[in-house]
Amino acid sequence: MQIVRDLFGLFGILEFVYERIRNILIPPRAYSWQTLIYLSIFSWAMSSLSEPPIKSIIAFFGWVFLIAGTSWYTTDQPLLIPGTNMPVGSVITGFLVSVFAFGHEQDVLTTRTIVLWPTIAAIITAIPEFFEGSGIDVKRQLPKAEIRQRIIVLVACSFILSCWIQLYFTVDKWVRQYPSIQADDISRSTFVIRTEPQAKLPENGALILNRLQPRVEEQLTARVWSEVERWLIEAPQRVNNLGRDVIQNLSKQSGKKVDKFQPQIIEEWQLWNVDARVNNKKGGGYQLDLLTIWNGPSSSYKRYFLRKSCQVDPVSVAANSATVNIQKPGEKILVAEIQCEPTPKFFAGSPPAKQ
Repeated sequence: MQIVRDLFGLFGILEFVYERIRNILIPPRAYSWQTLIYLSIFSWAMSSLSEPPIKSIIAFFGWVFLIAGTSWYTTDQPLLIPGTNMPVGSVITGFLVSVFAFGHEQDVLTTRTIVLWPTIAAIITAIPEFFEGSGIDVKRQLPKAEIRQRIIVLVACSFILSCWIQLYFTVDKWVRQYPSIQADDISRSTFVIRTEPQAKLPENGALILNRLQPRVEEQLTARVWSEVERWLIEAPQRVNNLGRDVIQNLSKQSGKKVDKFQPQIIEEWQLWNVDARVNNKKGGGYQLDLLTIWNGPSSSYKRYFLRKSCQVDPVSVAANSATVNIQKPGEKILVAEIQCEPTPKFFAGSPPAKQ
């Protein structure tokens, strides 16, 4: 007998589940939210079999039916978000409206979709308060003072939330387009928090100097000292020309997408300026400072720069066929020897003035 009771109990549970599913899937009448959902599914199926522009028109009505049906179902028995007067249904409907209005086939979730989602959900929550009645018997009304106050607070809070989300995407875009901005001092910021240890050097500024160094060494190493001195007199202009060529090559190599939210090329290369400073050393020789100066966004008007110092000294060697302007083979002449620091150094502030 116990087995029979268990079987009847199981049948009762299955019957209850069946009735619940049946009530959800089968519309009680033609004018219901289920009908709109089925129309949206039918529209999308038909649009997948169609060709433009008919495909876009059918898909448009599919979205309209889906949004209307979802809104209808979620407002029949509204469930409020804890601590607010916003129904969960408005959040779901707001997401669908945001995707429909601002998404596209390649990326359904775009930056604008996520940013405007809270504000659209708040507006959807507020709209029913300006109407009374149901079905086709609907009249416009002005909400009571306490309801208007609640609507204003809800919309304002949602708008602030959208602004904070937009701020996140804006800062993220800056960091991706201009990676060297991460070396800036943002410790006093009230809304930007560094989640990773601060980088010792701006990566791109250091890369420019490391690519520039071999080119400078090639033009100075083992050259006659008198020619090197003339080169150093024009060092700022010569180094700037070499630096522009390096930056142009690096810019071509970095022409790629970052990710689907920010599909933009890293554009900070053109915000680096290359310069040089030359100082006399006691006992002869020169100190050649290769500089990359950041002209992009910064928290301080002084900004910052990177420096790689090179020591250019005269050395006496025997002239040979490879030496320029030799007088006699084997004659002792002065040529340049250059040694540069292995890594650049970071400095906050403006670069030293030209002498």
